[in-house]
Amino acid sequence: MNDVTLNNGLKMPQLGFGVWQVEDDQATVAVTKALEVGYRSIDTAMIYQNEKGVGKAIQESSIPREELFITTKVWNSDQGYENTLRAYEESLERLGLDYVDLYLIHWPTPKYDQYVDTYKALEKLYQDGRVKAIGVCNFNIDHLERILNECEIKPVLNQIECHPYLSQNEVKEFCAKQEIFVEAWSPLERGGEALTDPVIQRIAKAHDKSPAQTILRWHLQNNTIVIPKSVTPSRIEENFDIFDFDLSVNEMKEIHQLNRNRRKGSDPSEMNVR
Repeated sequence: MNDVTLNNGLKMPQLGFGVWQVEDDQATVAVTKALEVGYRSIDTAMIYQNEKGVGKAIQESSIPREELFITTKVWNSDQGYENTLRAYEESLERLGLDYVDLYLIHWPTPKYDQYVDTYKALEKLYQDGRVKAIGVCNFNIDHLERILNECEIKPVLNQIECHPYLSQNEVKEFCAKQEIFVEAWSPLERGGEALTDPVIQRIAKAHDKSPAQTILRWHLQNNTIVIPKSVTPSRIEENFDIFDFDLSVNEMKEIHQLNRNRRKGSDPSEMNVR
């Protein structure tokens, strides 16, 4: 496993396990399998409604808590300073944990303009030692600039949709300059067309790897944190088996050139669902 060092000095596995759209009971089974395979970073959120299932898998494992890296997120309807503090306690209770390693704002929801106050609540949690790191999800550059200008603590990462058809070059460049890691959700384009792209297929075949493994390797070599999701045991294993090969400079360039700026999810500037 590769670890990255976040801008506050905390180490985080570069490859994690996501549980978006996984039912609560199924999350327990999937996370248990992921932990057995070797994953140590688990990414959940209040809105996924599977924090209890994730927590159960953690509690039933024999892995010391300090060896795990657990992320959850405050949902849009819980934004605001006091609401965020309450939401964090509720997430802890569902997870059955004393702390999470990383707490994130799920979306900026710019229409409601509460993300700065929400982030200040995250700062309070961090300053009080309740969380080990804080960050954001789905923030465009203008949202990040407000946080950097109006808050005290720099986010450690920005979790955004990112895959070969949406390479997020401008956001990545901005984050790199600010020492903010990019973490990719939907790194495999939700099992979409990128997996069958002829370029991906050819490169995968050259390394005797699957298209999914090839794309995940591309993310890692781009210095991106990645959290693939699966409930299929064989794919959970497959997605973890990406540390025994390297893509060449030319192969990285070929995949980079596949960018279409095409989203599967919402545009953060327009996503205001609560």
